[in-house]
Amino acid sequence: MILSISGVVLLGVIAFLFFRKDGLKLSHAVVCSLFGFYLAGTAIAPGIKAGGASLASMLGGIKI
Repeated sequence: MILSISGVVLLGVIAFLFFRKDGLKLSHAVVCSLFGFYLAGTAIAPGIKAGGASLASMLGGIKI
């Protein structure tokens, strides 16, 4: 568990630096994908899923 949390933190910092410095390239997208897979295995994953579902529901309810 400690290893996966430190992996999430490391990949998150790398992804943040990529976005700030260079924009997103193919290698950066791979790191961001790995970050997502590691993040999905942590205890915060259900909260992220619920937040995403809530956002999608809110956007789906907007009438133009």
